[in-house]
Amino acid sequence: MRWLVIALLTAVPLAAFAAGGSPDESFYKSAAEAGMGEVELGNLAAQKSSDPKVKDFAQTMVKDHSAANEKLRALASSKDISLPTGAGAANTMTKGKLEVLAGGAFDKSYIKGQVKAHVDTVALLHKEIASGQDADAKAFARSVLPTVQGHLKAARAIAAEQTGKT
Repeated sequence: MRWLVIALLTAVPLAAFAAGGSPDESFYKSAAEAGMGEVELGNLAAQKSSDPKVKDFAQTMVKDHSAANEKLRALASSKDISLPTGAGAANTMTKGKLEVLAGGAFDKSYIKGQVKAHVDTVALLHKEIASGQDADAKAFARSVLPTVQGHLKAARAIAAEQTGKT
């Protein structure tokens, strides 16, 4: 049970730890789980959200993360690195939590999760850029970092609107 709590709090770092192998292989696997989670949660939010800004944000998550996932999948395949086939336990639990919410409660919970997920992903990308040994993984991290930072900025802006803080 304890690992489930840890998984909720540290989705990307837990995936990196659990992935095993080289640090670069862990990066590939962590990035893949995070990306698949973004697509799954984005699809859910695009369907369930009552806020047009949240719906638009969710659709952007699906589009951008689907594209990044394809690039990552091709890169990993070229290096014989097997990627996870699902979004991982933490994303599955988050999706389950969101599925029972509706309206403003759904929107706030989704966006709060998006802020955390993107903070974690920015940290993962910075770590790979700074200390990765695989030049292709580092290049991938560099290429997607500005997009992920843009997502984080957008999620924070929506969160600020939801709470009335600017």
